[in-house]
Amino acid sequence: MQFCQKCGAILVPKKMEKGKLQSCSCGYKIKTKQPNLVLNERVAKKGKIEVISQNIEISPKIKEECPECGNKMAYYWTLQTRAGDEAETRFFECTKCHHRWRSYK
Repeated sequence: MQFCQKCGAILVPKKMEKGKLQSCSCGYKIKTKQPNLVLNERVAKKGKIEVISQNIEISPKIKEECPECGNKMAYYWTLQTRAGDEAETRFFECTKCHHRWRSYK
């Protein structure tokens, strides 16, 4: 196996009419007398992936009262729903009852 002199990547064998050529994606080429290499890769199956819990908290929490159940904690995220020169819209989801609401502040 040979490596590119310019970028260090693995040279890939190419067939030519007169001889053999190895080339790189950066444009570097070299003629060689070595036989073309065949690269094989196998991935062994280890088994099934078991999902232990699907309740993964990915959004940050904030102290915000839920209008439905009165819970004091909510997940929040922001999106730009209006023109670029206006404030983002804040979205909330109650950590207890999962009610969703938004704020345009």
